[in-house]
Amino acid sequence: MRVIARECAARGRAAPDALVAFMVKAVVLDPRNGFNVDRTLTRQDVQKLEERCLDKLTEECSPSMDTIRMQVYFDMNYTSRREFLEEIHRLGESRLSVVSREITDSRVKTREELHALYRKIITYIQLRSGMGSPTDDRAVQEAAAALQSVFPQTELGAFLVLLKRDKQQQLNQLCMLVTGIRLFNKAGKREGEEADLSELMPALLTAILPVAAHSVEKELNASQTLAWKYTAVLERLTQCVGPPAGRDVPVVLLKQALYNVRQHEAFLKMLLSDARACAEHVEILQAELSSHLKLLRETVQSKTAVPTANVFPLFKSMSKLWSRLQDEAELLNVLSNITLNLQPFVASQAKIFSEAYLDVLLEASEVKTDAQRKAESSDERIVPAEMHRSAEEWLLPETTAGFSQLPLQYNALCGHTVASRDGLLLPGNPHIGVLNHEEKLYAFSSKEAALKFAANAAAFVAEVAEKAKQSPELIRLLQLQPHFSCVSPYSEILPDETSPVTPVTERESGTQTDVHPAGTGVVRSYEWNEWALRRKAIQLADIRTKVTHSAQTDLSHTRRDGVTQTWPPKDAACQSKRDGGSGVPKPQVYLSGLRGQRDGRVVRTNLSRSVDE
Repeated sequence: MRVIARECAARGRAAPDALVAFMVKAVVLDPRNGFNVDRTLTRQDVQKLEERCLDKLTEECSPSMDTIRMQVYFDMNYTSRREFLEEIHRLGESRLSVVSREITDSRVKTREELHALYRKIITYIQLRSGMGSPTDDRAVQEAAAALQSVFPQTELGAFLVLLKRDKQQQLNQLCMLVTGIRLFNKAGKREGEEADLSELMPALLTAILPVAAHSVEKELNASQTLAWKYTAVLERLTQCVGPPAGRDVPVVLLKQALYNVRQHEAFLKMLLSDARACAEHVEILQAELSSHLKLLRETVQSKTAVPTANVFPLFKSMSKLWSRLQDEAELLNVLSNITLNLQPFVASQAKIFSEAYLDVLLEASEVKTDAQRKAESSDERIVPAEMHRSAEEWLLPETTAGFSQLPLQYNALCGHTVASRDGLLLPGNPHIGVLNHEEKLYAFSSKEAALKFAANAAAFVAEVAEKAKQSPELIRLLQLQPHFSCVSPYSEILPDETSPVTPVTERESGTQTDVHPAGTGVVRSYEWNEWALRRKAIQLADIRTKVTHSAQTDLSHTRRDGVTQTWPPKDAACQSKRDGGSGVPKPQVYLSGLRGQRDGRVVRTNLSRSVDE
């Protein structure tokens, strides 16, 4: 595949890997190319395969290749609504990641850096909310005023000490609050003034909402008109018993053009359904936004101060509604871009078959719409009582719940017409009756076609598959991908083949291992040699008198965790001495003769009490 893609690029035709892989598979599937997958490809086969793929991929003005390229482009760019919104959110976060990282990783040291950080927060809030450009002075002033009311610059110090995760969370909270405040201020400041919701819508949504569904519907009408004309021409040509009057009519190109516009129609129907769903979501969001504004007006009224617990949740709810409106706008923009990019894939059929040429081919044929065809066959109904001998089951709208939502095969086209009229595509009418064959449901263009298909359903299914092998664009158009999930082998070998046939070298295989296999009964420790047993006994006896030492490292193969438990010291006290006391007499001495006698004799008298008393 790399060789084919490189050669296509050298010839000036870009070919994605998905397109090359599909084309290789389509060339191998086509029985007209004579490939046989029951054997390994020889060098001659590989060279032949590369040439056929290159011829198909480099065809000029080919409706068939344009259809296949359109299918590959659509499958690579279209997905479900949920995945579209997830991708929109991911791209939005990636665009804001640089500014967010600068804020959460900042290390402010000076007052100027503090002011710069506050301005970055304002820029981040504007980019995330999508309300005005950071280069618009008026929008910057509005965002700064709203931020100052809930997060003054003096609180940056507390913001800087937070963890990075907490900083990001607070940034998101501030963004929702500021967005809600700006929406409320933008809705009208005078009491009793009704909010003009058109002024509150994102600019992209206001520009794209009126034209998105209309442009898709316009493209769809053009493709349907072409499909009806091609169907009328091919219907007239395939009804001829002998060769058509105009033998030079390129029937093959007409069928390829029909497949091209039918595939374009199917894709546009999917895009139109998504665009209408977006419009419905926008109406619901507008109603919710209006009710939130009314509730917020009643809460605020003319009060000079309102508790934050009352208004902050309303501001956040309005911000979430605004973000969802932005998501709808981005989704409508994506759908419009896909619609625009599908137009080049229908250019080749318009170049080959101009309107004047189609009118000549139509002659006096009546161009019927799909609705007219269904109306003509609406009176034809399958009667279950008449089908009592048939083993097939028929589903009718009167007896089947959810009849309009049934997953019909072949994209609701008539399989009998595809098989019996050389690939002609006619819309099926489920109200005739839906055939349940091998758990698959089929709709038909007429009662006669339904009865013939039911009489030999397996043969018709196989014939439709053969038509898809010859026209690979039918695989995606008729939703036959499950049928061609792998390359179907061909048992026929061309008569002039001389290469040796070898069996397929790859196949699916599986093994199963029992969780608890049964034991074999073999005792691995059994020993028959007597001398070996004696040596083992001596060794065991010797080990009994030894002390085993072991060491364990982090790299030990059988390392185990060791745990040691210790008891913490507890508070305790002991007393080693005892307080005691004893009383002794107080010494008292009396001296007499100290007064009145100059030369008198002093008598000393001991008045102390005896210790023994």
